[in-house]
Amino acid sequence: MLLGCAAALALSAGAGTTHAAPKPAETHLYWGDLHLHSNYSLDAYATGNNATTPDLAYRYARGIPIKRTGLDAKVQIQRPLDFLAVTDHAEMLGLQVMLDEKNPTLLATPWGQKMLDAHTKDPVRGAMIGSGGATIQDNTPENHEKISQLASPQVRQASWAAEVAAAEKNNIPGKFTTLFGWEWTSMPGGKNLHRIVLSDADGEKARQFYPFSNIESARPEDLWKWLEGTKARTGADFIAIPHNSNLSGGLMFDMVDSDGRPLSAQYAKMRQTWEPLVEITQTKGTSEVRPELDPSDEFAEFEIRRKLLAGAPTPPSEADYVRSALQRGLQVQTKVGVNPYKLGIVGGTDSHTGMSSADENDFMGKLAVDEPLSAHHVTGRPVVFPAWEMSASGRVAVWATENTRKGIFAALKRKESYATTGTRITLRVFGGWTFDPADAKAKDIAAVGYRKGVPMGADLTRAPAGKAPQFLVWAAKDPMSGNLDRMQMVKGWVDAAGQSHQKIYDLTWSGGRKRGPDGKVPAVGNTVDISTAAYTNTIGSTQLATVWKDPDFKASDTAFYYVRVLEIPTPRHSLYDAVALGVDVKETKEADTIQERGYSSPIWYSPTKR
Repeated sequence: MLLGCAAALALSAGAGTTHAAPKPAETHLYWGDLHLHSNYSLDAYATGNNATTPDLAYRYARGIPIKRTGLDAKVQIQRPLDFLAVTDHAEMLGLQVMLDEKNPTLLATPWGQKMLDAHTKDPVRGAMIGSGGATIQDNTPENHEKISQLASPQVRQASWAAEVAAAEKNNIPGKFTTLFGWEWTSMPGGKNLHRIVLSDADGEKARQFYPFSNIESARPEDLWKWLEGTKARTGADFIAIPHNSNLSGGLMFDMVDSDGRPLSAQYAKMRQTWEPLVEITQTKGTSEVRPELDPSDEFAEFEIRRKLLAGAPTPPSEADYVRSALQRGLQVQTKVGVNPYKLGIVGGTDSHTGMSSADENDFMGKLAVDEPLSAHHVTGRPVVFPAWEMSASGRVAVWATENTRKGIFAALKRKESYATTGTRITLRVFGGWTFDPADAKAKDIAAVGYRKGVPMGADLTRAPAGKAPQFLVWAAKDPMSGNLDRMQMVKGWVDAAGQSHQKIYDLTWSGGRKRGPDGKVPAVGNTVDISTAAYTNTIGSTQLATVWKDPDFKASDTAFYYVRVLEIPTPRHSLYDAVALGVDVKETKEADTIQERGYSSPIWYSPTKR
């Protein structure tokens, strides 16, 4: 039986009075995915997804059963989403599908005919002839001719029109929201600089442009210029979201621009304008932090991928992870006056199956070749991303005034969003100067939070004399997942001397545990039965709430604060598969349990008003 959307957990919020951005009188919790690929993505089609269209992807997210590519069976999401963006790769968007459909615009070109011949002989690999080297960086005459035909405005508009039609068909204001989007796939030297691009456009505005791709440019600065110009021309607004910074090889959050120059105020303003968010978790691993970058973080070793997309090992770099990016943003701000890495937090699946699947016990894999259970033991197919190695992640939650394009996009713009690794933890975070410990027991946490402070994603400035920031934090468990272990505050700051610091504070935890001699809270325990993949919620808490005051605050320091909330250990998808297959979980070479978690968008403090 399918459960209703998690918006049923919505809370009302009182009107804010001191916020930098307009605050809603009432916000509700909506769950979604901003990063999903259908068969219109070249790599999705080439890895087995030749039938799950953008329309079917939206239908699956809405809770409607669809046929699983490669299986003679229908599948259905356990809990429908509230919103979704199908974000296919802009590069050669829909090429194989257009060949399947014998699109006349494409076939009117010599390269279109050549592609059809190759596609007819080998549908999986045929289209790769057209994609290989199809970037503006390849200056051969043949490549320029290829691009001029396969990526002509007419061809690209035709494939984009199909994406627009699918989104329009499935957009049901108030019930299910579709956002127009795509993936810009920049990979200099095989390093990941990909961005998900989202728009608040309606169908009419969306038809006035087609996705900017790496054919135009692989430079982020050029993407931002295009977004700026397209907004001026059409009135549509945009957000670009970096993803898999963990695979960027030291490039995503660098301290220099694409030309190797130190980051300037102009660069920082442009990046802050167009990139207000970052994807912190998805199938290709966690981008919060790497243990080597913070050995004191006992929970940092979590779904870490230590290799680039092509498989080459990647050493730990502060330019690859969100926590250090937030820290670097403060450093740049102290030098040029603007923070280029002032990033709110989201999660996504990056599934290439067309199915937004993030539950450990119902994970459909990253690629269509990852058929449930049996695919892990099938040989003869190329394994780009071993299924058990992938994470069943993630989800994005927003506190929005309404489930519409306008409401969801506005919540994302003001960063009133958070990410989870797939679980649906409800999380509220407010920062202010006048919270009282009793506020943590309020019947309406949100009403108190908005009245006395600012929500996640917002700013605190110019501390009142003798005051330190306080944070009202509340979390409730996912009814279909594990109880809560603890809530932590992650703080980063730059002192008056320009030195960077970070610290993790345990805010509150379950079970009456006491801190050890080292100041750390002991592990919550583990109830998972490895032989059955069952667990019990006999440990942990259903809710956690507290008011926390920063004990290390200095009014002259710039700082960020974000909350990390952890569940008790529950079975990982590798364990569920091992039990179903009747094999030892050690054969998966992956963990048998996982502590699902959520990450709030930060609240920033600055000694001066900005």
